[in-house]
Formats: sequence, C-alpha cells, structure tokens
Amino acid sequence: MAVLHSAPKFASNEGVVDALSAALGSMLVSAKEEHGEVVLTIARDQIENALRLLRDEHEYQALMEMAGVDFPSRPERFEVVYMLLSLTKNHRLLVKVNAAENTPVPTVTTLWPNAGWLEREVFDMYGVIFAGNPDLRRILTDYGFEGHPFRKDFPLTGYVELRYSEEDKRVVYEPVKLAQDLRQFDFMSPWEGAEYVLPGDEKAEGDKV
Repeated sequence: MAVLHSAPKFASNEGVVDALSAALGSMLVSAKEEHGEVVLTIARDQIENALRLLRDEHEYQALMEMAGVDFPSRPERFEVVYMLLSLTKNHRLLVKVNAAENTPVPTVTTLWPNAGWLEREVFDMYGVIFAGNPDLRRILTDYGFEGHPFRKDFPLTGYVELRYSEEDKRVVYEPVKLAQDLRQFDFMSPWEGAEYVLPGDEKAEGDKV
C-alpha cells in the first residue's frame, strides 16, 4: 500500500528568499539563492532568535548538521553554517553566521539537543567558541592536542609525533624518531622537483645520447 505524506516530493525555492527575509527583518544580514540552495546570513548575536523563528514559525524542524569554514584573510575569518531541514515542506536551508577567534557565537543547544555535539566539533576543528554550550570540550582530537586542525594556517609538518601509549593508557606526545640513520628532510614539495641531483640520477644522465 502506498504511503502518503503531506511533504512534496520536490520542493521549490520560489518565494522562499522573500518570505524569510521579511520574517527575519533586522536579524538578517543577507539572503540569496546559490547553487540551488537558499542561503541566509544572520547577525551573530541574533542566531538563536533567528533559528527559533525558522523552527517554530516556518517549519524547519530539524538541525541536520553544522560546519565551519575558514577564510584567514577576513577580519571575521570563520563562518558557522547551520543546515536545516523542513520535514513538512521537504526543503533545506543554509543559515550562516560570521565570527572571529575571540567573538563567541551563541549556542543553539536551547533549540536542538544534538547541537551540543555539533558545536563541539566546530570548536575542536576551528576554535570557534559557543557561548552557553554546557559541555564545550574537544570531541575529535585527544585531550592534549594543541591547535585546531581545520584552520588554513594549521602547520602540516613539525618535530613532534603522537601515539597511544598502552603503558599510560592515553595519547602521548614525543619527539619525532627516525628509523633510518642520518636521514634528512627538506620538506620540499615532491611536485616542484629537487634543486639538487638525487642519488642515482647521474646514471640516467650518462645514458642520454
């Protein structure tokens, strides 16, 4: 037997930007349709009120995911993106706020319990602070981890390695140990090519006619 549901099989963006812009009023910074999705940018201090309005008055019941984006050249380098779903309209919405390293974003754990874990992930990876989150701890990295791995300026090389210690029953940091004697690293990109002759290349030069 076919199951009937009130939500349309395909949802249109027609009229959504105008309707939500009018409803959000001064809380809205910008609104646009991009790549087939409606994207709303909200004033940071109004994000909780804006999301409550979208949930209660416009039927965007579910917070499906949160993500961070890093633009180091901007004064407010981070974007926090909330991905909402209306189960009754079968329509998705992207809501954004901008934040700097020292500008907390109000928590939305008051609206959706799953926001607690999602905010912790953005905090761990980007360092964005969520004011009012009752349990803002790292969630993907270990307890002693330094820095935030998804920032564009996070270093990719260094002199410290980490491993899980069976003896200490935790992750420990240690100086990098090389298995081969006299091994040297120049951290050169393998796509750029070496400026010196690699061992063995002199044989190839001698074979040329």
